[in-house]
Amino acid sequence: MIALSLAEIAAVVGGQTHDIPDPSVQVTGPVVRDSREVVPGSLFAAFVGERVDGHDYARQVVEAGAVAVLAARPVGVPAIVVDDVQTALGALARHVVDRLGTTLVALTGSAGKTSTKDLIAQVLGRKAPTVFTPGSLNNEIGLPLTALSATEETRFLVLEMGARGIGHIRYLTGLTPPRIGLVLNVGSAHIGEFGGREQIAQAKGELVEALPPASEGGAAILNADDPLVKAMASRTKAKVVLFGESAEADVRAENVRLTDSGQPSFRLHTPSGASDVTMRLYGEHHVSNALAAAAVAHELGMSAEEIALALSEAGSLSRWRMEVTERPDGVTIVNDAYNANPESMRAALRALAAMGKGRRTWAVLGKMAELGDEALAEHDAVGRLAVRLNVSKLVAVGGIEASWLQLGAYNEGSWGEESVHVSDAQAAVDLLRSELRPGDVVLVKASRSVGLESVAQALVEAGAEGEVAAR
Repeated sequence: MIALSLAEIAAVVGGQTHDIPDPSVQVTGPVVRDSREVVPGSLFAAFVGERVDGHDYARQVVEAGAVAVLAARPVGVPAIVVDDVQTALGALARHVVDRLGTTLVALTGSAGKTSTKDLIAQVLGRKAPTVFTPGSLNNEIGLPLTALSATEETRFLVLEMGARGIGHIRYLTGLTPPRIGLVLNVGSAHIGEFGGREQIAQAKGELVEALPPASEGGAAILNADDPLVKAMASRTKAKVVLFGESAEADVRAENVRLTDSGQPSFRLHTPSGASDVTMRLYGEHHVSNALAAAAVAHELGMSAEEIALALSEAGSLSRWRMEVTERPDGVTIVNDAYNANPESMRAALRALAAMGKGRRTWAVLGKMAELGDEALAEHDAVGRLAVRLNVSKLVAVGGIEASWLQLGAYNEGSWGEESVHVSDAQAAVDLLRSELRPGDVVLVKASRSVGLESVAQALVEAGAEGEVAAR
């Protein structure tokens, strides 16, 4: 964070100083909410969680070097006491981004936010110092913490914005007003909470409503291939830039194909030129993510050649998202277990099919959460797709939703041992350890609550230990 005195911070957040001998002392380190992340010069934000109260760690963090605690009550050590720590954190973030004048890029969507954010950060990072959301910390706490990590050297600030209801993104854009806003798609993620795709579109479109007009440099980057996103052009005064495979897209892809290893390759077209891209990431769904990143970068002055080179060299920065591990015995583990919705499930299965040409493929899948009334139909459809893509074996893990996956596969023609339903992650690990053969490709994917990353990790460790013998 930029250096600010405790007196300045107290004024910004409307707080009272307690047990602070010298209010002119500056915070020179990061603002953190985890006591384990404290370093000398930090400001520690004390949140009250379901299991842990950050106020209980106040003395510990000060002993570790924190200058003060942002707290909801006096804690016996230097503190700025406020009515609400979350509100104060947001006010401090707004103050810092306004003072820095950094170009702020915000993105949202039902699927692909984190992967696209990582691509944007890597592309823009070649042009100038860039700060971006770590992982998926895209809510009312994670977003201001990311913004507060920007410094005077930061040229671009790339922020992922999540939403679970109307008004959420409007709140986030109030904390960190973007100049460029990107909407990726409107899908089924959290549809049970929103109540329908139209409501999701209403919530996601709050991002483009918050942009400055085109005359002030505002730009709305919209997916030309998603009708609900494309329609958001009417909700903004910013310049509209379309990306996608549609012929009307300003930034588009042609000659899209997958390499033998399942990595996308295409010809990138921008308003100022074209160049070829072959990505290191896996799966055709990354083409749309790459086009979105390219549209942002082009709007910020990068050439087609610069963008194509950066996309071709970009990797995955966030864990458990199409994370590919090649074991010594030739088994390939694809850990995509961070989250799942119908769109990302279909994309991952198609990537598995592409990667597994000539090899046995396994889809280890769990439930997709928060689908509401569409849950049965969507799980059934994913099970059927696994069969249509000739996945060698489907392993459905968990409760009733997993049984719907297996039933869909069965009804599509997956009889015998081609699909199986197991009770939990350990049962899946036991099955795979006994049946995997060298050369097999295994996809592991489910909603985060299922915890299937443990299956992928166990299989990676088994390979390192040489447990699977050649069959």
